[in-house]
Amino acid sequence: MKKYSDLEYLKLPKWKRFFYKIASFFASIPTKLKNLIFKIGRFFKAVFLGIAGEFKDVFTTFVKGDWKTKISYFVMGFGCIARGQIMRGLLFLLFECVFIVYMIFWGGYWLSMLPSLGKVGPKEVYDPIYDTYITEYNDNSFKILLYGVLTLFFIIAFIYTWRVNVRQNKVAEEIIRSGKKLKSAKQDLRSMVDDQFHKTLLALPMLGIIVFTVMPIVFMILVAFTNYDGSHDGFNNNLFTWVGLDNFNTMLSWSTSGSGGSTQSYAATFGEVLAWTLIWAFFATFTNYFLGMFVAMMINKKGIRLKKVWRTILVLTIAIPQFISLLYVSKMFAKNGIVNGFLKDLGWIKESIDFWGSTKLNGLLPRITVIIINIWIGIPYLMLIATGILMNIPADLYESAKIDGASPWKQYTKITLPYMLFITGPYLLTSFIGNMNNFNVIYLLTGGAPTNPAASGAAGSVGYTDLLITWLFKITTGAESQYYFASVIGILVFAVVAVISLIVYSLMPSTRNEEDFQ
Repeated sequence: MKKYSDLEYLKLPKWKRFFYKIASFFASIPTKLKNLIFKIGRFFKAVFLGIAGEFKDVFTTFVKGDWKTKISYFVMGFGCIARGQIMRGLLFLLFECVFIVYMIFWGGYWLSMLPSLGKVGPKEVYDPIYDTYITEYNDNSFKILLYGVLTLFFIIAFIYTWRVNVRQNKVAEEIIRSGKKLKSAKQDLRSMVDDQFHKTLLALPMLGIIVFTVMPIVFMILVAFTNYDGSHDGFNNNLFTWVGLDNFNTMLSWSTSGSGGSTQSYAATFGEVLAWTLIWAFFATFTNYFLGMFVAMMINKKGIRLKKVWRTILVLTIAIPQFISLLYVSKMFAKNGIVNGFLKDLGWIKESIDFWGSTKLNGLLPRITVIIINIWIGIPYLMLIATGILMNIPADLYESAKIDGASPWKQYTKITLPYMLFITGPYLLTSFIGNMNNFNVIYLLTGGAPTNPAASGAAGSVGYTDLLITWLFKITTGAESQYYFASVIGILVFAVVAVISLIVYSLMPSTRNEEDFQ
């Protein structure tokens, strides 16, 4: 591909510039992949060297340390207590005692059961008192997996705390050798609210993130490698077990043998739903964005009267809960709804239009309808955002452009749009990702309908308007409740969203050319 200098590029026609950018992007892909591989290699190299350095430091600290340090390897906090740092040492010792008690009475059991996720499931036993058979419940696979994950996190926390304990002994020895005094308990407390206050302040939020975000994510990922579903709930029906990569093989397989009798494989179904999800997210994001900006510009235009009234009317759609408005709109566009009735009264149609049930052209009509209705919902949000940004664009820019003879379109493309895109770039990305997971609009309007006949046998009975998030919901709430498939889809959605986010975020002018608008 021919490369142009900056001057040659500026002399090119706009259409040639556009195609040159596209060609340059694809031409740079091999180089970017190469750089990415090198970055990944350097990352793992740094991780390996870091772990090796930690092991080396632990070994040398034990060899060169005094007897107090050596005992601290087995009795956490002993060195701190022996050196007069009583409070710090007692905290280390208390944590070790709690860990040992937990592992002896509970943790050891959960870890031992984790590889099998239970050995004895529910079974019928004879009750001589009532002279009948009753169900005897035994192991609980769900609890085993949950508490097994909790135990693993507790072990990681213990290893980290033990390493901090070793490092504290090393630092304490160095301070004593230098002739300085160690911090007292009062000084430690004062440090927690002074120079180390950032650590104190972040301790509780970090614990919350680990317990309520990281652990559930790890649990969800592990579910994808089991057969956890309605018939294997782990306690009431049957135990669930590890199945390895079978669920991923089924979801990404192009074979129709394991797709529940549908004529379309799971991979084809996933690809179709993913494609529609991306199309929906694109139109739902950018139609609202540009139309909302247009409405804001019209309302802010000089000479427009009753600006507050127009803004209030638009904001009313935000004030009404979507649960009410979307269900009402869904009924309006039904075959016997007010829209069809109105069109019949005007004589424009003779038979009712099936806005939600038409399967022609792969459900094109329902898909277009939900996009149009989403415009009605989304424009007020963008109108409010755009109004605040437009008011902050310096009026001198527009006055200078008018003096130079710039048309309204030129003013929009050269001043308004670049400014808006720069300010709202991160919002556009989050809006796009949010629309990929926009459950309310699709579920309340169509419920995913109409059903896709080719994929009707797949998990969840996929519909033409189903997004990945609504398909996931159907899988978990159906008769079979295939939680393992839902977990697989969740992982794949995360991978898609992460890739899109990283690519777009790296290309946004908001992060690359921040100085241009300062």
